[in-house]
Amino acid sequence: MQLTKGVEQAICIIVLLATQESSAPLASDEISKRLGVSPSYMKKITRKLVVQGIAVSVPGNNGGVSLAKSATHITMLDVIEAMEGPIQLYPDTGLIRLAFKDGEYAQKGQEILKNVFSQGDRLLIEYLSKVTAADLLKEGLGMSNLPTLNWNRETLSDVLKKEQDDLK
Repeated sequence: MQLTKGVEQAICIIVLLATQESSAPLASDEISKRLGVSPSYMKKITRKLVVQGIAVSVPGNNGGVSLAKSATHITMLDVIEAMEGPIQLYPDTGLIRLAFKDGEYAQKGQEILKNVFSQGDRLLIEYLSKVTAADLLKEGLGMSNLPTLNWNRETLSDVLKKEQDDLK
């Protein structure tokens, strides 16, 4: 199984939105510029996040995109399912029954494979539902609290440098 690059892009969007000032939606053009994707493609990804209730689209001149809920309530499972649909590792196309002409072992083999991959699905779902966007951000930044900034006019490096200078 390999996730599409849309999952990575959605995670990047969530990282940007999770650290964005809550009073200012992040401009769609700024997101597409930072991700290096076309505005129409970025809107396609954002639309999937909106449909899943992860993000909200704010119309108007000062509009853009904001998180619909806290990063502590957005799991990696939410993001993957928003972009890829429900997790299902094994497609079960019935090939075993076809290859072995519906013999007694074909049915048993199909059930065994279905059970193995169903258990894999459950374990993956359980794990991904425990990992939140906030957990990953805090670990990545080495901070217990997430910084907030306005990506429309500043970068994370600028804000973190300013915070370090203020501590001196």
